[in-house]
Amino acid sequence: MKTGECKISLLAPARDLEVGKAAIQAGADAVYIGAPEFGARQAAGNSLEDIATLVEYAHRFGVQVLVALNTLLHEHEYPRACALAHELYDIGVDALIIQDLKLLDYNLPPIRLHASTQCDNRTAEHVIRLQELGFRRVVLARELSLDQITEIHQTTLRHTTLHHSTPCIELEAFVHGALCVSYSGRCYLSEVLMDRSANRGCCAQPCRQRYDLLDKDGNEILDNNGEPIHQRYLLSLQDMDRSLYLAEMIEAGVTTFKIEGRLKDRDYVTNIVAYYRQLLDQLIDSNPALQHASTHSVYQYDFTPNPAKTFHRGQTDYFLHGRTPNMANWATPKSTGEHIGKVVEVRGKAIRVQLLPRIVLHNGDGLCYADKGFAINKIEGDWIYTNQVVDIQRNTILYRNSDTAFIHTLKAERRMPVDIRFEAVAAGYRLVIGNKSAIFEAEHQTASNPERALQTIHQQLSKLGDTDFISNSITIMTNGKKCSNEFPYFIPISQLNQWRRETINGK
Repeated sequence: MKTGECKISLLAPARDLEVGKAAIQAGADAVYIGAPEFGARQAAGNSLEDIATLVEYAHRFGVQVLVALNTLLHEHEYPRACALAHELYDIGVDALIIQDLKLLDYNLPPIRLHASTQCDNRTAEHVIRLQELGFRRVVLARELSLDQITEIHQTTLRHTTLHHSTPCIELEAFVHGALCVSYSGRCYLSEVLMDRSANRGCCAQPCRQRYDLLDKDGNEILDNNGEPIHQRYLLSLQDMDRSLYLAEMIEAGVTTFKIEGRLKDRDYVTNIVAYYRQLLDQLIDSNPALQHASTHSVYQYDFTPNPAKTFHRGQTDYFLHGRTPNMANWATPKSTGEHIGKVVEVRGKAIRVQLLPRIVLHNGDGLCYADKGFAINKIEGDWIYTNQVVDIQRNTILYRNSDTAFIHTLKAERRMPVDIRFEAVAAGYRLVIGNKSAIFEAEHQTASNPERALQTIHQQLSKLGDTDFISNSITIMTNGKKCSNEFPYFIPISQLNQWRRETINGK
């Protein structure tokens, strides 16, 4: 990464308007959402009205809204896709994520274009070509190593300097979430087997199904334990988790960190966004060259972010440091969650468990082993009871894939710190909250208790409640001087509250 100021962005998925707002509250610098048509997640399309509402909400926090328009299109669809791009531009969308380059032949609006990872962005030459075509950002192939990302970054920098292109194309990389077994997500398996094209937003996820592994003669191949590889999830990859390598990725040239999951629910998005928000903030706060991509905010979480507490298939950094073993999980394609202990004894519907330290179970928790699972109905000491007899053996490793207590705590609040300034002027009073200012005409009534008058102003102006703001500082002035101990004029509490509300609302 070159020296100088660099804005680091956390990009979160938005299945819908509700999830988009939750992502922003949890700390996203940008969100990506599916358009009504032509998105690579057909089940995650959204109306223009909802996207417009999300844009208005996001821009209050300096957060960008990117819209996925990233399927391969049929010939007759290009005019409609182009018209949709104009509609999205008109409602204030910040960028479009596209895969089909033929869209560039049409009269697109002057909107930022980001090249989807399905453009197969894995070489510097290809990225430079996309830059020359007008793309401002590329979503890198998931399969790239740190060395490959570095090479792309350095090569594009040299190209930009040599040809006086400005600015240099931005590099976006996936950092967390589900993985496709096909390179860059360019999967044709779903279409061949089930007539549902992944490149048209209809993936049937055949990679999450059971398969046998046979030799050329049709015989089952044995695993390292001498067992036939029969009806196992051979193509099911673990989830990506690169949380330990954010600094390395920044150094390699990545400026936007993307969380996968446009089909994920609010709980998942809140948890994962908060997790990466805290990690990135630590890096940004410790490096003067790094900046927040959205308006600097203060976050309050009622929970401790933990990726294992929501949908979780295990973790892999996936080629970031080269090809490594154990990228796949042959046992299950489902969420495994967190490791909690093992089975000690089984008696019908009662299971005695040996829990790991600091693990506390609750009624309603979901437990699983391999690709099977059950819910806890009752807990008595180290015994758990289910509603049905569970076919489980001693020493079976158990995982918790649904933590009811944790889910109930998943609340995040985002506030922007503002400086507040209040001063007496000839016509009455001036109130400034952040970049909003108002003058209110009023008589200057002498305060019988100047100390109390100052305290009252402090207390009422700091009550920002359900607004987007939190008080960073309050300065109270009169006659051009700061009031430290007292304020000479009396102002009713109701009046102060009204002025505060009107200033924030821009009235």
